Amino acid sequence: MDKIKIVFLDRDTLSPETVLRAPQFPHEIITYARSTPEEVASRIAEADVVITNKAPVSAAAIAGASRLRLIAVAATGYDIVDIEACKAAKIIVSNIRNYATNTLPEHTFALILALRRSIVPYRQSVIDGRWEEASQFCYFDFPIADLAGSTLGVVGDGALGKSVARLGEAFGMRVLFSTYKGVEGMGPLYTPFDDVMRQSDVITLHCPLMPATRNLISRREFSLMEKRPLLINTSRGGLVDEEALEEALDSNRIQGAGFDVATREPPGADHIMRRLASRSNVILTPHVAWASRESIQGLADQLIDNIEAFLAGEPRNIVV
Repeated sequence: MDKIKIVFLDRDTLSPETVLRAPQFPHEIITYARSTPEEVASRIAEADVVITNKAPVSAAAIAGASRLRLIAVAATGYDIVDIEACKAAKIIVSNIRNYATNTLPEHTFALILALRRSIVPYRQSVIDGRWEEASQFCYFDFPIADLAGSTLGVVGDGALGKSVARLGEAFGMRVLFSTYKGVEGMGPLYTPFDDVMRQSDVITLHCPLMPATRNLISRREFSLMEKRPLLINTSRGGLVDEEALEEALDSNRIQGAGFDVATREPPGADHIMRRLASRSNVILTPHVAWASRESIQGLADQLIDNIEAFLAGEPRNIVV
């Protein structure tokens, strides 16, 4: 077998301690810390296999890569790849699956617990000297509520959504799995999407970003939220209309928001999510819900497994 040329476009999207084992076939691997959209085409022009996490692979870049046979996405989401161009060129696209079933649900509940119990503002108030000012053993500046007996609305019924639901049940929450928005007849295990918006004390999103889910939560959905829920998004930024989110926070339509994602990452100082992050009832983390040490290593191992399976003629985790 001739050497397979592998190009990794954005190695820095995996932690430095993550071990990327060498594939078990003759190969040459060229690794870039990161790649801008303008750099991708020239870097993959002679590649047989491309690895990308967030570096976009456009139709133009694909057209100029005559040897390209596989794009191995080092993530679950694959919207950074022009799928139609890959179909036309008969290029396989694979992704990573079921690798964050512990870390992401744990991060989701870290956000829920921190917001439900006002952990962040209470911590800051202690630093600011409020405890001494209170002149007693405690004070009640920020709301605290139990999870037990409340309702958790889960939007997304994949492995991650189900793992989050199990944690919710362990906390004594009533769990509602939402139907897909605008879809009926999904069976008795699902609650209509609008009813989940109305009935939930916490709404958590665990679905992919695609045309059907972009701005899944916008002004209409916020208007349905009768119980002023927490809104948690550890999936993709585009699932929520961020301007509508700000309006919902301003008008107290929701109690708070815990986000690990934004429509632009990093968002930049002028981005709406940076502005919202300074509020006491908002927590924004830098897309790290997936990033436990164990999870990233599992991703890296599965990534190489995908490439080896493809070269063995048995491609797996196929998107295209």
